[in-house]
Amino acid sequence: MAQRRHFGHLQRERSGRYRASFIDPYTRKRVYGPTTFATKADANQWLSTVQTDVARGDHLDPAGNDISFEAFAKAWLADKQALRPTTVELYSYLLNSHLLPTFGSLPLARIDTTLVRRWHAATLAGHLSQPTVAKSYRLLRQILEAAIDDHLLRQNPCRLKGAATEKTIERAIPTLTQVHSLADAIDPRYRAMVWLGALGGLRKGECLGLARRHIRALDDVATVTVERALIDTDAHGLILQEPKTAAGHRTITLPRLAAEHIRDHLERYVEPGTDALLFTAKHDGGFVSDTVWRLIWHRARQAADVNCTFHDLRHFAGTMNAAAGATTKEAMARLGHASPEASLRYQHVIQGRDAAIANAVDELIRQRDTNGAAPNAAGP
Repeated sequence: MAQRRHFGHLQRERSGRYRASFIDPYTRKRVYGPTTFATKADANQWLSTVQTDVARGDHLDPAGNDISFEAFAKAWLADKQALRPTTVELYSYLLNSHLLPTFGSLPLARIDTTLVRRWHAATLAGHLSQPTVAKSYRLLRQILEAAIDDHLLRQNPCRLKGAATEKTIERAIPTLTQVHSLADAIDPRYRAMVWLGALGGLRKGECLGLARRHIRALDDVATVTVERALIDTDAHGLILQEPKTAAGHRTITLPRLAAEHIRDHLERYVEPGTDALLFTAKHDGGFVSDTVWRLIWHRARQAADVNCTFHDLRHFAGTMNAAAGATTKEAMARLGHASPEASLRYQHVIQGRDAAIANAVDELIRQRDTNGAAPNAAGP
């Protein structure tokens, strides 16, 4: 007959052995012991251990032995409503291409440190770049951390030191001469965009999201406000989205060279109206897709004989800011960088000092154009 306890139940079988069970606090379903027990004391000891785990929050949902990594990971991703579309697409790609082939069919409880270590070693030895492997590893760790929160795993098997860190090769920063060459070579409709990247530090998507209302051009100063970026997604096409962090929302003063190009661009290429886009596709006047931009940039690079990405112009801007004497706080505010410690402080850069940085960059350019001497931090 069944014997009621404060926690769980004991049932003596006809064989004389004892079967122990309890109501799982997460699923509200009855869970039986892994086997029958020879003595009542053994059965009570097992139930006491389970009771202690439940009290500590260490008890695992037995579903971890049944639910597959693929089922859990896809449900986890579907619940991430707050993720940006580009992040969802990246996670879906990493999951389908690099995680599911190894872990997809396995129950969560079967994924251990040995399996993770072997997968990581084999993936690194394959054709994938180290940054892609690091991104995949971070995603795996994040998914399994969620399984711990759901009481499906006791600990995260992703414990490889350094596996989550991306090791990127430093790219050569373009010189001022090369930036001039790119600006001269690119379709004139996008010349001002080169200078916004090289002297304002704007990202490609931030430039393509600009409208007339984001530019404030007075006689002696011009500023640009970044509050959105254009992204090209597989699922939703071209969309505008806010910056990832509070630091991404910023208003910066443009050096005179960039300001002059912006004023000329507004007069020649931008429709009237505060919401008119600064940079549009030539064929229809709409947003510039990634496909169109790649062709525009490829032609400019070939004509200028300069091997760099548009994002490299942003690195040039950061270097020029440093050469102009900007503090770390000021430089990161201009670039829209964020960190756990400083993301909020970067929003409070004194506007007068911001303009001084822009003026100092102008002076560096003037010196280079006058005597050909490159600023030390900007390269030859």
